[in-house]
Amino acid sequence: MNTPRPLKIDRIHHVAYRCKDAKQTVEWYGRMLKMDFMLAIAEDRVPSTKAPDPYMHIFLDAGSGNVLAFFELPTQPEMGRDPNTPAWVQHIAFRVADRETLLAYKAHLEAEGVEVLGVTDHGAFHSIYMFDPNGHRVELACPDPEEADMLRRMDEVKWKMLEDWSLTKRAPKHAAFFHEREFKPAAEATR
Repeated sequence: MNTPRPLKIDRIHHVAYRCKDAKQTVEWYGRMLKMDFMLAIAEDRVPSTKAPDPYMHIFLDAGSGNVLAFFELPTQPEMGRDPNTPAWVQHIAFRVADRETLLAYKAHLEAEGVEVLGVTDHGAFHSIYMFDPNGHRVELACPDPEEADMLRRMDEVKWKMLEDWSLTKRAPKHAAFFHEREFKPAAEATR
């Protein structure tokens, strides 16, 4: 008798966003973030709904089996943002190996004329932020040397934090340690 396998997600197959121009998007991610162009699919009808809606669907290698995809939809109204959601909320974050790599990306992006925010110290990780040519916010993050301890401590309080948030809609202070350590001066943080 075969025992059914438990339901469990293996990993993300791909994450898809809309883009204004597929070629520009492939070139930007290749030049700025060093992602390889993997695949392009173009159809005149949506395979799942059969709706007549021509599209170009592009796929980029985001490392370690992760795939970032985009759709260019030339017959649809111009893409926009949800006006009720701040621009910093919806984003995609990519992990880089370490702070040295993060700082090298920051220098590379700035040399290419990309406006970069950060380095921001989040406790367990450090991040820089920018926008792609489609207006999507992109984050690059590297682990902090104390990442394992910070994440262990965060894990211990996650359910209590979620329950308290659910009841009050106010930031619980169970993990205040996450942002309360001594921060480096801004000049030192960008080195």
